[in-house]
Amino acid sequence: MPSERDFYQVSLKLFLKNNEGEVLCLKAARGGIYDGFYDLPGGRIHLDEFKDPLEKIIKREVQEEVGNIEFELNLKPVALGRNENPKKEGPLGGFVHILNIFFKANFKCGEIKISDEHRNFKWIKLEKDNLEKYFKFAILEGAKMYLENLDDADKN
Repeated sequence: MPSERDFYQVSLKLFLKNNEGEVLCLKAARGGIYDGFYDLPGGRIHLDEFKDPLEKIIKREVQEEVGNIEFELNLKPVALGRNENPKKEGPLGGFVHILNIFFKANFKCGEIKISDEHRNFKWIKLEKDNLEKYFKFAILEGAKMYLENLDDADKN
């Protein structure tokens, strides 16, 4: 008997670094699945964006969440993460499954203006021993992979 294929929503997330090597982290809204932890800028692809370039979608999400800032985006994915949202039902029943694709970018300039999707922001120096303090679920999985990939790049 063939196994049934799963359905995922896709979320494009950003490790946005400043000149000090810190990553922009967004304090999650109360009552959401990341409550008490941090999120990263980015979000899910909208239905009408299927044919849009990924760069355009990422820029829209970043502008919605942190304002009109300038950044240099690298469109090579640097990490992946998965989670489910127990507050929403998926098309097959059960929870919505989300695949997060992480990219990196360098912050150029602009004023960070948080939307109502988050409570605050903080620039954080990501290190292997502090990730679980700030992140959970897909963001934690992606941050771990991101740092591992950075370590691998340093070895080569």
